[in-house]
Amino acid sequence: MRVLFDVTHPALVHLFAPAAEALDAGGHDVTVAAREKDVTTDLLDAAGVPYAVVSRAGSGPLSRIGELLEREVGILRLARRVEPDVVVSQVDPAAVHAARLVGARAVVFDDSEHERLAAGLTHRFADVVCTPAEFDRDVPNQRRYDGFHELAYLHPNRFTPDPAALRRHGVDPESSYAVVRFVAWDAHHDIGRSGFSPAGKRQLVESLAEHGTVYVTAEGDPPAAADGSSVPVEAIHDLLAFADCYVGDSQTMATEAAVLGTPAVRTSAFVGDGDMSNFRELEAEYGLLRSFADEDAAIDRAVEFLEAPPREALARRRERLLADKTDVTAFLLDVIAETDASPEAAP
Repeated sequence: MRVLFDVTHPALVHLFAPAAEALDAGGHDVTVAAREKDVTTDLLDAAGVPYAVVSRAGSGPLSRIGELLEREVGILRLARRVEPDVVVSQVDPAAVHAARLVGARAVVFDDSEHERLAAGLTHRFADVVCTPAEFDRDVPNQRRYDGFHELAYLHPNRFTPDPAALRRHGVDPESSYAVVRFVAWDAHHDIGRSGFSPAGKRQLVESLAEHGTVYVTAEGDPPAAADGSSVPVEAIHDLLAFADCYVGDSQTMATEAAVLGTPAVRTSAFVGDGDMSNFRELEAEYGLLRSFADEDAAIDRAVEFLEAPPREALARRRERLLADKTDVTAFLLDVIAETDASPEAAP
């Protein structure tokens, strides 16, 4: 079987890498189409996953239009060269278009109810659209699974936090520290939305620094008050797992912290009526996340967590979550096998 993975964002390296590695170990041909955005290719390099860059992220509406065209051409060229049986992507029209044009099956993962335009252009060409069980919308060819994207790589079957990895980079996993994440809010689906204000970022980092070390990962320049050792991108989940608090305006890292059982605080303009189902479930059903529309309230709660992290309570809640949810990589591998369009897969 030949499988092409479409990786357009750093989070998708984590989402698809365990499945890609399992398929490769099983003797299947695996190809990765990468987009140069943030640390995407750095993560692929660190994971030792070979890839071909088919587009590069720009800034501004005109550059996005140009990149869409570049991506349509680039991934189609790659697909024609490797002749995949299955193309696996998140919401990306270029990936499903390429799958159709080369006669492959298209498997799409989607966990964002806010993503409407690109989703509409993607779902209709997909053979299977995989969504979390609590996803608010019904979509064509939908296959629901009881889990979160982040459990593809942070489920205990896939990830064990390594304190030695932190010590190698000057971090004491037993010390009091917080992890902070700021994103750029420049994606097309972020138009009109925002997270921490510049003043809020400074206030957050300064307030946390009074109670422990603050490790900041940011798109753009972090506030000057941030300190601590530099931790490479491949060790970020180890850093999150041993943290006393996570706080930020990143959607993905908030979920990562929550499923790891780390006290997690999230703020953004998405919070409130119409918030994504995964955040509502993590907060209301499992008590593993706190979301605030008001950044001052988020700062106050983050400081409370850093001062007295509720580790034991969250560990119990995480065990209940893991008992309820599936290993998403195992689910993905089953879907790929069932969707395989190669001749040898036919009955």
